[in-house]
Amino acid sequence: MSGKITFTMIKPDAVADGHIGAILGKISEAGYKVKALKLTQLTNADAKKFYEVHAERPFYGELVDFMSSGPIVAAVLEKENAVEDFRTLIGATNPADAAEGTIRKMFARSVGENAVHGSDSDENALIEASFHFSGREIF
Repeated sequence: MSGKITFTMIKPDAVADGHIGAILGKISEAGYKVKALKLTQLTNADAKKFYEVHAERPFYGELVDFMSSGPIVAAVLEKENAVEDFRTLIGATNPADAAEGTIRKMFARSVGENAVHGSDSDENALIEASFHFSGREIF
């Protein structure tokens, strides 16, 4: 599946703000096929493990607290050139810098509460997908 899938989470801010449907609509309009989807909530330990690559960064604690603060929507998406195209669709990490029409420009509150996560590589897409879904949950 490498190169054809990416992983995303609709973050607690966008879930709380009622943007699940609109974000999933943008994803669908961009040609992605949903391979797995669930509403769930990360525990603090889950968020620490998922974001352990950032453990030495100054924002790590805030990120962990935020990502475990409420429900998220986790999804595995399929499309040719999935990771790169999805990064374009979601826009810059800071919504103030994101291009018009991108998910973060439309739905993010701030750089820290930026509506969605998107895998940054094919390798991480597979790792992140398997963190949230078992093989029998991905279709």
